[in-house]
Amino acid sequence: MSMSMSKSAPAQRPRRLLALVLGTIVLAVLVALGTWQVQRMYWKEALIAQIAERTQSEARPLAEMEVKYRASGDVDYWPVTLSGTFLHQGERHFFATWQGKSGFYVYTPLQLEDGRYVLVNRGFVPYDIKDPAKRAEGQVSGPVTIVGLARNPLDAKPGALLPDNDTAKNIFYWKDRAAMASSAGLPEGAVVLPFFVDADDAPNPGGLPIGGVTLIDMPNNHLQYVITWYGLAAALVGVMAFWLFRKPDHE
Repeated sequence: MSMSMSKSAPAQRPRRLLALVLGTIVLAVLVALGTWQVQRMYWKEALIAQIAERTQSEARPLAEMEVKYRASGDVDYWPVTLSGTFLHQGERHFFATWQGKSGFYVYTPLQLEDGRYVLVNRGFVPYDIKDPAKRAEGQVSGPVTIVGLARNPLDAKPGALLPDNDTAKNIFYWKDRAAMASSAGLPEGAVVLPFFVDADDAPNPGGLPIGGVTLIDMPNNHLQYVITWYGLAAALVGVMAFWLFRKPDHE
């Protein structure tokens, strides 16, 4: 009986060693995932703080936004003020949902005093009021002053599942600034600023478009992921310790 037991102990060693190696690898992966989520949490917290600082600051002149964009390529969420005249015949329609309703954000070229243009997101219109003729009162004429948030352009379509923009029907599913500008019927050689402006919630005549539609939703769920991954790592350590240091059955 004792000889059978003594032979089984060496036979168990390779399995114990393999289990230890595999457990160590899994532990390393869990710790790495937890550490990565810690880094992501700090990054998200810094981003949220940065956006809050920007949106709560005073509106800056458009010229200052241009300087910032040339320097860093980032003007997202900086308040800005600008003046010009809308070219309503060139408005572009971005498919969107606002407060549970489907419709469009209306991007309209604003001609600046120096002849250049910037695409301004004037706000939301319901799906069945896409046609500007149905909201003629809101098509303001003459010089206007806009206060809003500067927004960075997108370099490419953000996801493969998004439909392609349909410039022929004037329906955009992602904010392709170049395509919006080139399809807006602007004069040949027109210079369009490289970023957008989202107008604030100042009411438009007739109530449409509804301004102030910029969504700033930055959920920070990384802490719960940190707890999950580190918690699993701690549980694995406990299981491995119990398994390694428990007294063998044959002793």
